[in-house]
Amino acid sequence: MLITKNTAIGDRALSSKVELVDKHASALIRGFIKAGVMSCAKHLPGHGNTLIDSHEELPVEEADEARLEKVEYIPFKKAFKSRIDMVMMSHIKFPKLDNQWPASLSSFFIEQKIRNDFRYRGLIITDDLDMKALTKNFDKETIAVQSLKSGNDLLLYCNEPESPQIAHDAILSALAQGTLTKERLQESYLRITGVKKERLTHPDPIPFSEAIKFIGTEENKALAEGLRTGKVTIEKTPEKQ
Repeated sequence: MLITKNTAIGDRALSSKVELVDKHASALIRGFIKAGVMSCAKHLPGHGNTLIDSHEELPVEEADEARLEKVEYIPFKKAFKSRIDMVMMSHIKFPKLDNQWPASLSSFFIEQKIRNDFRYRGLIITDDLDMKALTKNFDKETIAVQSLKSGNDLLLYCNEPESPQIAHDAILSALAQGTLTKERLQESYLRITGVKKERLTHPDPIPFSEAIKFIGTEENKALAEGLRTGKVTIEKTPEKQ
């Protein structure tokens, strides 16, 4: 959810009203599951109350546990109960709860809240680790290792091609030095492979000879245009008698 002046999230949020976010998120997840689409809730514990864009700077929020329990946590709890596949962490610092790390690198939020308190057993993914909220405050090696130490399963890199290799080397070094354990990585590996086996029953795309039957059809063009304009109207084809 978001506050009105939040341009960083803007219309990516379902609503500024927690009860609507709660209800719509649950409905979306059910629809995704039915359609065989993996879903991800973001950005925990909540990005809607900050005016700072974490692509550029590290937002610092003064919210305490009572505030998060009353507002921000509610839709995430509902998403977990609705069997969401993944949750993405936010690059926001909450000094009243963790004075050292932003939520995306915080074992308080990931291990204590998500795993222990909320009992979520799905996948946890970082936001893009090259966003300036992190890189202006930590070096890339620290970011990669701390992401895993704090409990994330998946590390997201979007725009800087050299970053995954830097992360890979830093992780291997941390394992060799004992600052990161093989057991911690094994936990994530088993979660990831478990979700893949359960949800990605057909991971390969259909052959092009099959796809071409749909590509470029009038229905396909109408759907693409509807998604582009935000006005999607899908008419069901009458069932054959």
